[in-house]
Amino acid sequence: VQLQASGGGLVQAGGSLRLSCAASGHTFSNYAMGWFRQAPGKEREIVAAINWNGGMTYYTDSVKGRFTIHRDNAKNAVYLQMNSLKPEDTAVYYCAARVDNSGSYYLMRYDYWGQGTLVTVSS
Repeated sequence: VQLQASGGGLVQAGGSLRLSCAASGHTFSNYAMGWFRQAPGKEREIVAAINWNGGMTYYTDSVKGRFTIHRDNAKNAVYLQMNSLKPEDTAVYYCAARVDNSGSYYLMRYDYWGQGTLVTVSS
């Protein structure tokens, strides 16, 4: 599956952005999806994950209550709505796909990655 992330940009603290990830090449509902981010000088971390039908989601503690992941299998897309952004959310954000064998979401060992989109939050 090929993944194309978009929607990043420069925003002031407290603002919002919506990231999109368009998938192509395979049946999208066969994949669990995740959003990761990597800030300068830091390791990549998972931000949010979603199972094949959107019925199960995961958020890392630092974004709970501010970010929402959802997917539209009819449009072969997954989204990350980011509200109340903070400077520490500044990073390159990546979407990723993993073949789903359990019906759950996953926190690691993703099979496919998008190219990343830069989110910069100014204070």
